[in-house]
Amino acid sequence: MISLRTLVSLICFLLTNGLIANTILVCNSCKANSVKKGIALASDFDTLLIKKGIYKEFNIVVDKPLTLKGEGFPVVDGEDKGEIIRIVADNVTIDGLFIVNVGTSYTSDYAAIRVVKSKNFLIQNVVLEKLFFGIYIEKSNHGRIYHNKIIGDAKDEYNSGNGIQLWYSNHVEVERNIVQGVRDGIYLEFSDEVLIKDNASTNNLRYGLHFMFSNDDVYTNNIFENNGAGVAVMFSKRIKMYDNTFRKNWGTAAYGMLLKEINDAEIFNNTFEENTIGINIEGSNRIVYKGNDFKNNGWAIKVLGACYSNTFTQNNFLYNSFDISYNSRLNDNVFDKNFWSDYTGYDLNNDGIGDVPYRPVKLFSYIVNRTPETIVLLRSLFMDIIDFSEKVSPVFTPDNLFDTNPLMKKSHD
Repeated sequence: MISLRTLVSLICFLLTNGLIANTILVCNSCKANSVKKGIALASDFDTLLIKKGIYKEFNIVVDKPLTLKGEGFPVVDGEDKGEIIRIVADNVTIDGLFIVNVGTSYTSDYAAIRVVKSKNFLIQNVVLEKLFFGIYIEKSNHGRIYHNKIIGDAKDEYNSGNGIQLWYSNHVEVERNIVQGVRDGIYLEFSDEVLIKDNASTNNLRYGLHFMFSNDDVYTNNIFENNGAGVAVMFSKRIKMYDNTFRKNWGTAAYGMLLKEINDAEIFNNTFEENTIGINIEGSNRIVYKGNDFKNNGWAIKVLGACYSNTFTQNNFLYNSFDISYNSRLNDNVFDKNFWSDYTGYDLNNDGIGDVPYRPVKLFSYIVNRTPETIVLLRSLFMDIIDFSEKVSPVFTPDNLFDTNPLMKKSHD
């Protein structure tokens, strides 16, 4: 028989560890007629079941481990007064809310949901509209941002925020979110070992995804389309970029992806289609580019210098105006076994490898880099002649930049 003292200790243990928890109803006619009152009445690990309705509240502070679950997507309306939900406790879940009208400030980064110095958080099935910042994760670890819809109406960069922002936050999963109409769709700064998967970041003012000083992150199977300048990965190490689509990022300074001071990365099986520049590379070393498709871009790859020991293999370069642009005569990067739609060589032994090496850097791309106005001559016979002469006897382009084993057929479908 269990003693009374043991029974009391067991009950206290269960309560402390959230194994016995209550559900508190929040509705306009309930005792808890606001989210704030529900939090005040709740004990650790309770669930607030927020019934369908409109709750005009802001500065909601979740300071204990709780689940806030909406029924029928209740609306939490901040009435443009400031931040709406701030999480400052571990083990908090926000699920199924419709949050609107975050306040705009030029001194405070008001967010629809902010997580501060917390861990084990889950934000899922949330819809955010009329926002400044959407979901802002600050010095918080081991969390998940899953299946949310973040729709902004940003007009200018200076008075808009980011959809999902991580700052000094590690071990976070950002998965299956739709983000559009904000400044940067997803932004990481000083955030390591983050997984960004199956998101659609489109129609944003600046970047679909923006990395700064973040290492050992993976982003895979995302769509970045029609953003101001695509994706920027900057000052980071060991980033893995797999199976993403970069499409229709057009403009005078636009690209599918910008790499700046990136080292020891992997860029595999991505699609770069109809961008001004597929990948713009600067000061980035020891990167493997493998199995990517570059289709109908202005420039497939533009190398701006100080890029060493990179490998380009089994990529398909299809109908780009320029495949490779290179602004230096020095090259130790390796191009091997890529498919080039402009290749006109032959394969006499039928081994699938062209018998003549392919030089992907055209003299005309060098000229356009120096004098952009000459782009109007792109399809002229004169440019074809000077490109041919440079190919025969390189003077301005790197004489050792060529694909020794160009593929006769695409490397993959």
